[in-house]
Formats: sequence, structure tokens, C-alpha cells
Amino acid sequence: MAARLWAARVMRQFPSTISRRSCPQFQSRSGQWQSTHVQRPRLFSVSATVQEKKYTEDHEWIELSEDGKTCTLGISTYAANALGDVVFIELPQIKMEVSAGDAIGAVESVKSASDILTPVGGIVTDINSVLEEKPGTINQDPEGDAWIAKLEIKEEPTGKLMSAEEYRQFTED
Repeated sequence: MAARLWAARVMRQFPSTISRRSCPQFQSRSGQWQSTHVQRPRLFSVSATVQEKKYTEDHEWIELSEDGKTCTLGISTYAANALGDVVFIELPQIKMEVSAGDAIGAVESVKSASDILTPVGGIVTDINSVLEEKPGTINQDPEGDAWIAKLEIKEEPTGKLMSAEEYRQFTED
């Protein structure tokens, strides 16, 4: 409403010949200016660049943030399928300092249990508390909404980090 009133005031300030010209965003109906919605293509994207996930030989994945100072950690789809139905997840404590190769938690399923190892050293800044209430979520989307922890990186990654294609070949062997 305010936009229409503003447009009407602006148009009244122009000489009468200019205000009678048609404007693609406004049309006059019975002496009132009303906005018409014009769909225009977006010339840019506001979404952040997606970083490539890297995988470890222990079946964890790590995704670095764009600035390279933080990362998200989780278990791979391969690991979630191998574990079977997950019944319990032990998550790390927030503000916990970890070194590369440390166990920061554990995943227990009806088949077995496995430690969650971190390939980078740093400080745990966030945990996915949904997994404490619904551990089975990790079987549904282990490389998406079922991430385990977010870390502020203090050390460089150790061990071999693989691309998605390299990891796929590693799990097929």
C-alpha cells in the first residue's frame, strides 16, 4: 500500500505528459495507480558456494566452510548402511578440544558400535542434538541433515581425504 502511494506521489511530481506514459510496473485504473507484478529473471544467486565433501578411510565425511575456518562432520552413507538401524549416538560436548584422529563420539546400532573419528583438530562449536532424540535419523540422511558436529579448525587435516569419486572406488574394493 505504501509503495502505491509513494509511486502516485512521484508520478504527480512529473509533468502531465510524462505521467501519462505507460510504465511497465504500474497501470492506471480509474485514476488510481496500482502495481502489477512483473516476473523478472534473477541475475545473481545469493546461495553460498557448496564445498566438496571429503571422505576418510574410517567412513566419516568432512565439509569445509567457504572461509576454511570451520567444518561440518558426519558419517558416510556407506557407514550408515553398514551399521544398520542406529539406536544410540554419543555426541561430543560443545567447546570440547579435539586433535586429528580423536574419537569425538560413537554410533551404536543393532549390529555393532563404531567410534566417530575426526580428521581435523579444533574445537566443537555445535552438535546435532536431533540425533540424541532420534538416532535413526542418521539412517535416513547421513550426509545431509544428520550431520554430527561442527568444528572450528585449529589443525590441518591428517590422513588421506578422498573426493566423492575416490571414496566410491575405495568402498567398492
